[in-house]
Amino acid sequence: MSKIVFFCIPAHGHTNPTLGVVKELISRGHQVWYYSYNMLRDKIESTGATFVSCDDLDMEQKLSPKDGARIGKDLAFSTKILVDTTLALDDKVCADMERLKPDCIVADSMAVWGKAVAMKLGIPFVSSTTTFAFNRHSAKIMKQSFGDLLKLLLSTPKIAKQIKRLQRKGYPIKSVLDIIQNDEHTHTIVYTSAAFQPCCETFSDKYAFVGPSIRPASKTVEKSRSKLVYISMGTVNNDMLPLYQNCLTALSDAGYQVILSVGNTVPIESFGELPEQISVFPQVDQIAVLQQADLFVSHCGMNSVNESLYFGVPLLMLPQTPEQSGVAQRVAQLGAGILLKKADAASIARGIEALFSDSSYRENARKISESFRKCSGAKGAADKILQVCESAHPC
Repeated sequence: MSKIVFFCIPAHGHTNPTLGVVKELISRGHQVWYYSYNMLRDKIESTGATFVSCDDLDMEQKLSPKDGARIGKDLAFSTKILVDTTLALDDKVCADMERLKPDCIVADSMAVWGKAVAMKLGIPFVSSTTTFAFNRHSAKIMKQSFGDLLKLLLSTPKIAKQIKRLQRKGYPIKSVLDIIQNDEHTHTIVYTSAAFQPCCETFSDKYAFVGPSIRPASKTVEKSRSKLVYISMGTVNNDMLPLYQNCLTALSDAGYQVILSVGNTVPIESFGELPEQISVFPQVDQIAVLQQADLFVSHCGMNSVNESLYFGVPLLMLPQTPEQSGVAQRVAQLGAGILLKKADAASIARGIEALFSDSSYRENARKISESFRKCSGAKGAADKILQVCESAHPC
């Protein structure tokens, strides 16, 4: 029996793919401790894992909305938050690891404190990557402007200061790349297929492309028209009333069934009286909708794209962040969707009609779906983790 510790950030999209893996490990008789946040406690405990809350110690939970918006855009600020979190968790996590003596630590690629602790204490480590795996080849799909590179260069002294804080606490870290980048020697689980992963052939055999983790639908959705268009901008940055209104303007006379999920920040009454074929909800069971949908208008979060393509649904793509733009670029490369440059009603209407009039988009989405369904899934991810556990304690 192995002892395995998971670390993750407070995000459903990064947690959900790991839940099936945790269940699989526990079903095989192994013990799992999962360090996460109270908002995810019920999900994690439902797997049978021992939940450990990080809320009271994590500085990231105390960010203002303004500061939260800087995460991912300002590398120096992001590094400071990651270091603050690592050091805030240091005493408790290190003491826990000394007591538990885990055979392996599995950490989300953004939960860098998990990797840092593994490095500090010499514990075997596996990275859990819910986006694409990135190296110098695949990173080319993430377009970076000269201004972005200049900001990176200017922030280097500030980043070096944060790395020194970790070094003073005994972390063997030489640069920010040691904690935010996986190299060819890092055991890595990637929740997509080799076919969907850009430049897959450039990654070492340490990488396991296990495919997306798709949960069963908890509800059923009735299809009332020959074509169903689903619209969602995700669960995080979805306060986008003008965009939603443009979508509905584009679709109001098209005759398609439309399901729009807007989150909790946009009041449903903002849309006024709608045609009977258009439904607006705060949340929906996305899996249930995608099982019936013919087209998905999406922000292109990795989980949403994986779920859409798993069911062979092509995408009209409106990414909001560099990461989402990278995912959208890959979908467009493989011919399974259209990436819009403008989000006005006319552009959205043209994009939808183009997707419906050209059957190649659905055919290419189906090909990616086939690659997902051939992957090893949670069982393959569990095999990878146990392989790392066993290599640390050979017979």
